[in-house]
Amino acid sequence: MDEERREPAKPAAEHVTCARCGSTADGGTAPPTWVFSVENGRRQYLCDACSRAHIRSIEGRLDSAWW
Repeated sequence: MDEERREPAKPAAEHVTCARCGSTADGGTAPPTWVFSVENGRRQYLCDACSRAHIRSIEGRLDSAWW
């Protein structure tokens, strides 16, 4: 029996997106200068510019809706 073998399709390159400004980082991982938090069971990333602008709120563990 001849079966046609197909390799699984490769997933498209993933992008990590900032939850505040929408900037993206190429690759499947965020750069080391980005931060992330888990809100409502979902991981959210913040770029370095947004994390610097909101560092006191982040350290105070305020919900992102407050800032």
